[in-house]
Amino acid sequence: MSRILAIDYGQKRTGVAVTDTLQMIANGLATVETKGLEKFLTDYLTKEDVSTIVIGKPTQLNGENSENMKRIEPFFNRLRKLYPTKEIVYYDERFTSVLAHQTILQSGIGKKARQTKGLVDKISATIILEDYLQSKNA
Repeated sequence: MSRILAIDYGQKRTGVAVTDTLQMIANGLATVETKGLEKFLTDYLTKEDVSTIVIGKPTQLNGENSENMKRIEPFFNRLRKLYPTKEIVYYDERFTSVLAHQTILQSGIGKKARQTKGLVDKISATIILEDYLQSKNA
């Protein structure tokens, strides 16, 4: 089986998570500077078999798209052109940053490590991927 990759797209940094080859377990892969994201993905996708790319869709509580969608939509469309054989989908990412912060606090990670901003992005991508996997199995 191939992997599923999830992206928590941010203006400066982007969190990336990936499943195992059985598509059962989501793991944080990396936090990448957004300007280098497409190169990172190209490098990763040449090494690993990925069938689906899940991109977190930032939605407000009222269901409308958030401000960040202006940056995500062009990225989404570029990925569809670059990787026409891959399934590329949006998945609601509401509250993932809040959940990521809670996860970090509850994990017992030291204060210094908690200040690493990229950690939240990677955990957010992992949460998006876990939620996506659960929705597929529901």
